[in-house]
Parts: sequence; C-alpha cells; structure tokens
Amino acid sequence: MYAFIWRKLPFGLAGKLVGSVLLAAATVALLWYVAFPWAEPLLPFDDVQVTQEDSGVPGEPSDGDAVTGDTPAGDEHDLPYDTERNNPEPSSTSR
Repeated sequence: MYAFIWRKLPFGLAGKLVGSVLLAAATVALLWYVAFPWAEPLLPFDDVQVTQEDSGVPGEPSDGDAVTGDTPAGDEHDLPYDTERNNPEPSSTSR
C-alpha cells in the first residue's frame, strides 16, 4: 500500500517527500479532530470514581466516618521505621 502511494505521488523525490509529510499530517489531523473526539464518549477512560468512604472490600470498615469526615486518631504520616538511623554520619576525613 505504501509503495503504491509512493509511486502515485508526483514531482520526483522532493515532491514525494513533501506529499508524504502532508498525507501523514492530514491523517493525524483527521484522527485527532474527528475520530478520537467521536470515540471518546465510548471509552471508559474518564469513568473514574474515587471515594474515601469505600475501601473496595465488602465488609471491611473504611478509614473515616463518611458522614462527619473525621479521620481516625494518630498521625497518618507516621513512618514505621527510624529515619535517623538510615542517614549515615558525615565523615570528617578530607581528600
């Protein structure tokens, strides 16, 4: 198919290169402005429902009260390990 298009484009090598670029740009524009907008409502990419009240597992309690918005007691950013021990002491030796 591409060989057929290449043979049918006029004006020698320069015309074939310019014609190929124009055909590729026209194809991309047709897809971008016509085909993709038509297909977008049919695709589930924007069907996102994120809620904090549902953990996704039936019978498992959620992390907060859905009515009042209260969060459980404790620091939610508490790390389960010691960060001071993970940082090595700077060495005093110079090169």
